[in-house]
Amino acid sequence: MDQLDDKDFNILRLLQNDAKLTIKELAKEVNLSASPVFERVKRLEQEGFINRYAAVLDAEKLNRGFTVFCQVKLKIHDKSVGNDFVNEIREIDEVAECYNISGDYDFLLKVQVRDMKHYQDFVFNKLGSVDSIGSTHSTFVMAEVKNIHGLMI
Repeated sequence: MDQLDDKDFNILRLLQNDAKLTIKELAKEVNLSASPVFERVKRLEQEGFINRYAAVLDAEKLNRGFTVFCQVKLKIHDKSVGNDFVNEIREIDEVAECYNISGDYDFLLKVQVRDMKHYQDFVFNKLGSVDSIGSTHSTFVMAEVKNIHGLMI
């Protein structure tokens, strides 16, 4: 991060908030001409500070507004079992995010489905088919209070 200056951080903040900004719009916001801003953005991409650009979708409108955090405990702690779990979870569409965590559980899943009936089907037919799972604990989201879809930099 030593190679980033205030202009770079400002560009990152602006793009994180609105990835559709043009180079010209970015240049105006950071008080530089378009050419150096273009070069800075390309450098930030090449050096991995910007991984990808994405649209933030409305889960409610797309019939995936029921969010559940599901904690998963594996049956045994073994490298191959853990790898099998990760590979199977990556293939399940309803799992939006998956984190390997510490504590009483091994993984935390963010699951996005239509409703409780869809979640029940997900648990029985998708999670239930993952042999490495020992137990789960579900927490249902009542309201999303804050989600900045990014990093505070």
